[in-house]
Amino acid sequence: MGLAKSGIGVGFGSLAVPLMALTIPVPQAAAVMLPLLMVADAMGLMAYVKQVERDVLRLLLPAGLVGIVIGTLLFGLLSSQAVAAVVGVLTLLFLAQRLFFPPRADAKAPPRWVGWLLGIVSGFTSFVAHVGAPPVNAYLLPLRLSPVKFSATLAVFFAVVNAAKWIPYAWLGLIDLRNMATALVLMPLAPVGVWIGVRLVHRVSPVWFYRLVYAGMLLTGIKLVWDAF
Repeated sequence: MGLAKSGIGVGFGSLAVPLMALTIPVPQAAAVMLPLLMVADAMGLMAYVKQVERDVLRLLLPAGLVGIVIGTLLFGLLSSQAVAAVVGVLTLLFLAQRLFFPPRADAKAPPRWVGWLLGIVSGFTSFVAHVGAPPVNAYLLPLRLSPVKFSATLAVFFAVVNAAKWIPYAWLGLIDLRNMATALVLMPLAPVGVWIGVRLVHRVSPVWFYRLVYAGMLLTGIKLVWDAF
């Protein structure tokens, strides 16, 4: 998760809750992860806040917050497995489209309404199981941002989204001493991942950067579909 927060392995971050859910219920895993995400978010903000793509962020952030509201209202009605299945299938379909129908060099950026819709989906899936990266990646990747701008935009987007989860999580009874104690034990590992990833982002070529992102999304999609079925 720390590596993912740095941007270098953004697709891999969505594996954190599904892997933790092998041993504990998904809502509990999501609650444990929230403080870790906040620590990693703080480090990501310090590293990237000045490089953010502001126009893209102004589009995505309100949509992500709407997704959190929807997630709060629907929490408990949709199983985490159902959400995982939808996110996993959409992720694999996006990657298949990029593989078999690669965009041309002169292809236009996706329309803004697509970014708004995917921002809502990202906020919703992030709230339910911290798997918000694949939907928002599907909008950001065709924009062909530089690795640093890509990572910075994601860092700020998810920092705000994760901060907005605290009150709904507490209201739903997911914040308790046991979950927070577990998070405290794991917390020192998150900054290590961010520290490593930030240095790699500034050194890896754009070609390999996006190959890593696609690889992370592929593994995430497969893992989410596997968990669901």
